[in-house]
Amino acid sequence: EVCEFIERRDGGSRPKPEDIFLTNGASHGVKTVLQVMIRGEGDGIMVPIPQYPLFSAAIALFGGTLIGYHLSEVSGWALDVDRMQAAFDKARREGITVRAVVVINPGNPTGQCLSVVQLQQLVHFAYANRLVLLADEVYQENV
Repeated sequence: EVCEFIERRDGGSRPKPEDIFLTNGASHGVKTVLQVMIRGEGDGIMVPIPQYPLFSAAIALFGGTLIGYHLSEVSGWALDVDRMQAAFDKARREGITVRAVVVINPGNPTGQCLSVVQLQQLVHFAYANRLVLLADEVYQENV
C-alpha cells in the first residue's frame, strides 16, 4: 500500500519495498536519520533559516553542528542557492564535514512552496557538493 501511495502521489515510478523505511512519525524519522549521520561536532547538517526547531534540537542532541542557510524573505522565503553555497563553503573552511542538506517543503514556519526550478537547483546543489538531501515534506498534502 505504501508503494502504491508514493507512486500515485509522485506520479512517477513505483518504489521498491526495500527502499522504504517507515517510522512512528516524522519526528522519530528525522531523529533516527540524524543520529545515524552525525558522528560528532565535526559533522554538519545544513538547515534552512527560519526552520522548525526539531532539526536544530536533534542536531544539538547528537553533537553535530547546525549550518544555517537563510531563505530569502524578500522573495517569499525562496531558496537562495548562492547563500547555500556560501554557508557550505564557510563550514568547510572551518573544518566541518557537511553531510546533508535539509529542505522543508512546504516551509515550516514560513509556508512557502518551492518552485520546480528551486527544487532542481536544490538537487543540483546536493549532488555537486556530495550531500545527502533530507526532504521534510510532511505538509505537502495540505497545500
